[in-house]
Amino acid sequence: MTRLTPDLADRFAAVALGHVTREYPNKLDHVLAGPADARGPRDLHPVFYGSFDWHSCVHGYWMLAALYRRFPAMSQAPAIRAVFNEHLAPGRVAGECAYLDRPGARGFERPYGWAWLLKLASELALHETPEGRAWSDALQPLAQAFAARFTAFLPLATYPVRAGVHSSTAFAIRLALDTPDAALRGALVDAARRWYAQDADCQAWEPGGDEFLSPALIEAECMRAALPPGEFGPWFARFLPRLAQGQPATLLTPATVSDRSDGKIAHLDGLNLSRAWCWRALAEFTPDPAATHRIAAAHIDASLPHVSGDYMGEHWLASFAVLALEGG
Repeated sequence: MTRLTPDLADRFAAVALGHVTREYPNKLDHVLAGPADARGPRDLHPVFYGSFDWHSCVHGYWMLAALYRRFPAMSQAPAIRAVFNEHLAPGRVAGECAYLDRPGARGFERPYGWAWLLKLASELALHETPEGRAWSDALQPLAQAFAARFTAFLPLATYPVRAGVHSSTAFAIRLALDTPDAALRGALVDAARRWYAQDADCQAWEPGGDEFLSPALIEAECMRAALPPGEFGPWFARFLPRLAQGQPATLLTPATVSDRSDGKIAHLDGLNLSRAWCWRALAEFTPDPAATHRIAAAHIDASLPHVSGDYMGEHWLASFAVLALEGG
């Protein structure tokens, strides 16, 4: 099984440093209420204006923070510090908070970007150096704003979104569950139980042609993180009851990516990496953990060579590679 090494960390960090402050091309999630709202990414988002879109920029920062904490002596460390010192500053974060106060921003980046911002905040909270604490403190107002949005939204969400793209509620809950905020964590666990506790005999009709998540596996990984092991084991056995027979077979084989210059088709490399993350975390609950780790390795091998090369994948895939390599 490929592991995250210092060399890979340096490579991934260099990729992210090449895009987190690259303003264009850019796909905005932005509602215009009038002509004055026609503004550029850097003006709208003083911190997260790069990486093609806001959420990819956020998880690019998460990956840089995670790699910096894990490998503080890496060659890219000085460049990471410079970017963080400039961008994770109170004034810039205040600009991001101000954007959320716009009348048209209620649904901005819900739920995917919300969850990644909270995961970034959770990662920065683990940093024990003075500079790391300064970055964490600076981001707190934005993290608190998204925690409040989650807390207000979850009771209104009668149904989950069972998708393999940004709207997935299971993926959002799984990332946000890393929060140290006990009240938010309790609300997330309650939502996961309400949405998924009765699910059984998953058919796993996937992948879809533009998915970067497995709806089946991310739900399972969400529940693994939400439930105590003694409760999760029986739930998982009901949810995927035929794993010992190699079913559903579609979950066991890496997806084929036919055109990595197409942003939607390139999502399938992310699917392979996120499946690997899930399989590694779920392995101990499967009938044959060693075989499950081999399945995860096959998914990593299929897409790890393609983390960089075309910007449609390069602006986000390394983050999912880190999830896959560190999972389990």
